[in-house]
Amino acid sequence: MPTGEPFPTTQDGFLDGRLLIRQPAQGYRAGGDPVLLAAAVAAKPGQTALDLGCGVGTAGLCLLARVPGMIAIGLEVQPELAELARANAAANGLADRFRVVAGSLLTPPEALRGQGFDHVLTNPPWYEPATSRRPAIASKSVAHMEGEADLATWVAVAAKFLAPKGRLTVIHRADRLEDVLAALGRLPLGGVRVFPLWPKPGRPAIRVVVTARRDARAPLELLPGLVLHRDDGRHTDAAEEVMRRGAALF
Repeated sequence: MPTGEPFPTTQDGFLDGRLLIRQPAQGYRAGGDPVLLAAAVAAKPGQTALDLGCGVGTAGLCLLARVPGMIAIGLEVQPELAELARANAAANGLADRFRVVAGSLLTPPEALRGQGFDHVLTNPPWYEPATSRRPAIASKSVAHMEGEADLATWVAVAAKFLAPKGRLTVIHRADRLEDVLAALGRLPLGGVRVFPLWPKPGRPAIRVVVTARRDARAPLELLPGLVLHRDDGRHTDAAEEVMRRGAALF
């Protein structure tokens, strides 16, 4: 643990070691989901992005590593994770392109007010308090359990940060796809695209990536999706391109 950190951390490689991410040894820990989320953002050089609930910065930094010339801001409610995200941006040479702001999405900091982004990417908390046991470690509880902002609120706030024609990208549990689509249906968003993520061949999807565009009118599309692992547990070739080489998801 580096001197000055309030809790033990580990340093983990993402994108085949191109990014080195320091994160808590216990509690909230980034895995494959933020890599897949970043890979689903159809961004171009020169565009802007907001990583809403950025944690230690993994998704935002993966996006910037793939798309040159982008600038992103990360919003994170847990100050200790926001500080790690800043340190991770600096350690990976991306501090000039990734700014991290500590604060709640329910009361956005002054630095974010009035801003519109080409892309908003987010990995909302997975679980509803009424249906799941709250994790004992605080950072994991905040990251995984819905609080004052339920899923519908989280999606609505994310949409408010979109510039005209901006695109929202969400990754969530597949069994909450209905809730994600219902939340999007209340907003001035269209062009919804659903991309399933299957753990292995023949298995039900465990995650979905859902994107929507502000002020679009195109009908919903169900995309072919991605099988992540072979039966022996190794990544499929297509998943390897995304997880290790930083390829776009679609």
